[in-house]
Amino acid sequence: MIKSWDYLREYKKLKREILNSVNKVFESGTLLFGRELKKFEKNFCKFNNSKYGIGVGSGTDALFIALKVLGVGIGDEVITVSNTAIPTVASIINTGAKVRFVDIGKDSLMDIKKIKDAINSKTKVIVPVHLFGQTCDMSGILSISKKHNLKIVEDCAQACGALYKNQKAGSIGDIGCYSFYPTKILGAYGDGGFLTTNNKKLYEKMHRFRFYGIDTLKKNKKWNNKYYSIDHGTNSRLSEIQASILNLKLKYVNSYIRKRRFIAQKYFKGLMESGIILPIVNKKNFHVFHIFAVSHPKRELILKKLSLKKINLSIHYPYPIHIMKAYKNFTYNYSSRLIETEKKAKTTFSLPVYPGIKNYEIENIIQNINKIVSKI
Repeated sequence: MIKSWDYLREYKKLKREILNSVNKVFESGTLLFGRELKKFEKNFCKFNNSKYGIGVGSGTDALFIALKVLGVGIGDEVITVSNTAIPTVASIINTGAKVRFVDIGKDSLMDIKKIKDAINSKTKVIVPVHLFGQTCDMSGILSISKKHNLKIVEDCAQACGALYKNQKAGSIGDIGCYSFYPTKILGAYGDGGFLTTNNKKLYEKMHRFRFYGIDTLKKNKKWNNKYYSIDHGTNSRLSEIQASILNLKLKYVNSYIRKRRFIAQKYFKGLMESGIILPIVNKKNFHVFHIFAVSHPKRELILKKLSLKKINLSIHYPYPIHIMKAYKNFTYNYSSRLIETEKKAKTTFSLPVYPGIKNYEIENIIQNINKIVSKI
């Protein structure tokens, strides 16, 4: 059976290194806020070309913390897209703000031409989602944000290592937010997240916010490292165990990205005449292919026939957020306005692109898709 993702293949290769790393954590006597976390924060900032960064409990937490330290709350509005994972929108709503969606372009990324009409006096932040492994048009978004005095929080959950004009995703806006969910390009073996910024004051505030608003950076001599909250914060910790695993895997992340891009080229070449709509790779971007998203109007039939061949593929994402019951009261009426978003949701599906997939499995997928689509 061909799966969309399988962490066990990677684990078998790294098992000895991983277990050694975890064992060192247990023997260190420190399980939280220790040496491994500090080391990873330094290493990831270097990888990401950002001055400052903090590890947190999840990508969802990262987005929530970013918005809160930028002052987003009740009465505010945040602009983002509806073709994203639920956490993007849930994080906004959890601040007390409302969401204002804009449509996407043919590349599945935020359509910057639609942003202007979504801005009003309540707008505070734009959250571009760097979907599937490539960044949004950040030059356009930066220009709009400066004109309207808005902040930018980059959702980089699927864009670890991606570049826009040679700048790393997450180093361009005010704050970058990452997820280390196991399926990600740099994945932990559990939850984990990260925030990056080049603004020292934002970094200091984020650092406090993740630990109940307590100062542990020695910026306040009176209250430093005392159980005293300077700000109202939350509890969001990246454990020493996960930090040690991420430190280990960070050494391999560029090779993971090379392999994903190699697999993507196989799909591009093998499916170019298939009738399947292939991903658009923008010229200014370095695409890391967290997901290889394709589309076809007869998606359900294709997936059904592939499953009979023991090829089980995924859909990212079958339901845009604005039509979900849970979020209708927190957004606005977007009926017939998010045309491209709704079209993509009905036709898009994903091909396996994780580094552990075998060449014969890739060829099997390509051959079966070509055969199936030619007959429908």
